[in-house]
Amino acid sequence: MSNSFKVTPDLYTSKGNRFAHYIVDIIIVLLIFYAILLGPIFLYYSFAEDTTAMDSFLDGIESNPLLDRLITAIVLALIYFAIESLTKGKSVGKFITKTKVVLEDGSRPSSSDFLKRSFSRMIPFEPFSFLGSEGRGWHDTISKTYVVDIDKFEAKRKSHDELDQIGAHLIEEK
Repeated sequence: MSNSFKVTPDLYTSKGNRFAHYIVDIIIVLLIFYAILLGPIFLYYSFAEDTTAMDSFLDGIESNPLLDRLITAIVLALIYFAIESLTKGKSVGKFITKTKVVLEDGSRPSSSDFLKRSFSRMIPFEPFSFLGSEGRGWHDTISKTYVVDIDKFEAKRKSHDELDQIGAHLIEEK
């Protein structure tokens, strides 16, 4: 009978690391965002002889700030989702600071967990939510995920597994 592993606050990454993740990742996400949206527009204007359709489309979005913000938020959330899913919870910022995203039991989050994290970032003032006492953002609490220091996490996980093996061995001897 083993106790299951559980992520505890001592494994959370620091608020300084969270800030570093935010800065590095927002730069990467915005570069991808502009490449996705502005790249095709640039190509269209470079090669199309009649640009009235694109002009009308862009004017329509520009005249409707709510639609503009909604499209922008959805695209940004999908970019965050793609990055975290493809890197298995280690964005560029997390790679630099040697941290990663895990579930409470230490396992890797599922695609739906990453989707919840990504769309939770659309909440106004969400980037400041990690400044709370635990250093977990709303996108962490809503998705039930944790950003942990990899070295501390692996050390605790290893000692937990070793204790489980000792316990299992003692039970077998009885």
